[in-house]
Amino acid sequence: MKSLLVLRHAKSSWKHEGLADHDRPLNRRGRHDAPRVGRLLREHELLPEVVLCSTAARARGTLELLLEAAEWTCELRFSPALYTASPADVVAAVRELPARVGRALVVGHNPTLEELVRELSGREVALPTAALVRLDWRGADWREFGAGRPVELVELWTPKES
Repeated sequence: MKSLLVLRHAKSSWKHEGLADHDRPLNRRGRHDAPRVGRLLREHELLPEVVLCSTAARARGTLELLLEAAEWTCELRFSPALYTASPADVVAAVRELPARVGRALVVGHNPTLEELVRELSGREVALPTAALVRLDWRGADWREFGAGRPVELVELWTPKES
């Protein structure tokens, strides 16, 4: 059994006029919610072995605060492609994970992540900022992820619930 955790970045700031969208930092609420996700991962024993993360400042900031709160380190893979990714792009990135990895985390953006969860699990979900989804898959090798074997949406956590 393998688990893919899907996390929409925490709430970002719109304060800084002229700042490129890619460079927008977390706002106060985002800096509050991101550590809550880290603690949730630790408490539920869902810490990832590998993280695939968008290079956007808000995604990187979310990940940094999450890992600090979880008191966790693991392999980090930052990808500019995840900033503008389609669900197929995310699946392609996941398929590059080594078979030895049992649990991975993707930190990215909407609407891509909502579409990804729907396409993989067949379930419609709303992912507010800092929402986390756990998807389980009974495959042995990530190269086959999303191709034939069903993916089960096990749980959805939102910042208000965590």
